[in-house]
Amino acid sequence: MSTVNNAELTLGSRASAYLALTKPDVSFLVVLTTAAGYYMGVRGPVDWLHLVHAVFGTTLIAAGTAALNHYIERDSDAQMRRTASRPLPSGVLEPAEALVFGVSLAVVGAVDLWITAGLLGCALGVITCLSYLLAYTPLKKRTVWATFIGAFPGAIPPMIGWAAATGHLERGAWLLFAILFLWQFPHFHAIAWIYREDYARAGILMLPVVDRDGTRTFRQILLAASALVAVSLLPAVIGLAGLRYFSGALVLSAALVQMCLWASAVRSNQRAKWLMHATVLHIPVLLGLMLYDKLPR
Repeated sequence: MSTVNNAELTLGSRASAYLALTKPDVSFLVVLTTAAGYYMGVRGPVDWLHLVHAVFGTTLIAAGTAALNHYIERDSDAQMRRTASRPLPSGVLEPAEALVFGVSLAVVGAVDLWITAGLLGCALGVITCLSYLLAYTPLKKRTVWATFIGAFPGAIPPMIGWAAATGHLERGAWLLFAILFLWQFPHFHAIAWIYREDYARAGILMLPVVDRDGTRTFRQILLAASALVAVSLLPAVIGLAGLRYFSGALVLSAALVQMCLWASAVRSNQRAKWLMHATVLHIPVLLGLMLYDKLPR
C-alpha cells in the first residue's frame, strides 16, 4: 500500500513539475493577449474554432520556450530563493527531460500555427521563442538592457493572433504590440525590485541590482507608465475601439501612473508588490474593455 502511495505521489509530483516548467502564469498572459489580438483583428463573425487553434499553437510555443528557459537557467535558479524549488534545481526532473519537453512543445506549437495561422503567424511564434532564448536569456547576465530586449518577444503574442485572423499585420496589431511592450516595464521592474537580492546572488543584471537606490528603476517605470497612457488611447483614436474604451483606458492608465508614483515615493518591497499586482490587473481589464467596445470595420 505504501509503495502504491509513493508511486502515486511521485507521478503526481512529476506531473506538477512538468506543468511548472510551462510557467502557467506567463502562459495565461499569452492566451489572453493572443486571443485579444485575434478578436480585434478579425472582420465579421469570429471563427471561434480557428481562434482556439491560433491561441493553442501560440500557447504551446510559449510553454515550450518557458521549459527551455528552465533548462538554460537551471544553475542560476538554484542560487535564488524564489526559484530554488523549481523542477530542475529541486531534482524532481532531470535537465534532459526539460529539454525534450520544451523542444517538443515548441515544435508542435510552431507546426500548429503554420497550419492554422499561416506562415506569418508561425514565423512570429518562432521569432518569439528564439529571441527570448538566444537574446534575452543570455543577456540577463551581461547587461541591464536585457529587460528592454526581452520586452520585444514578450509583446508579440497579440500580433500572432492578429496575423492568424487576417493573414497580415495592420496598425492595430502594432498598437497592441506597443501597449504590451510598455506595460512590461512597470510589471517586470517591480518584480525585479522585490527580488533584487536574489538576482544579485545569481549574477543576473536586472536594473535594480545595479541601481541600488532605485532612481533609474522607478524613472523607467514612470516613463513607461506615462507613455502607456497615450498609447492605450490610440485604439480609440484610429477607430479600432469606441468612446467607452477611451474613457476606461484613460482612467485605468492614469490610475497605473498614480500607483507608480506611490511606489516610487517610498520604494519599498511592499509598495513594489502592490504595483506588481496593479499591473497584473491592468492589462486584462484594459484588453477586456477594448474587446467589449470594439468598433465594426
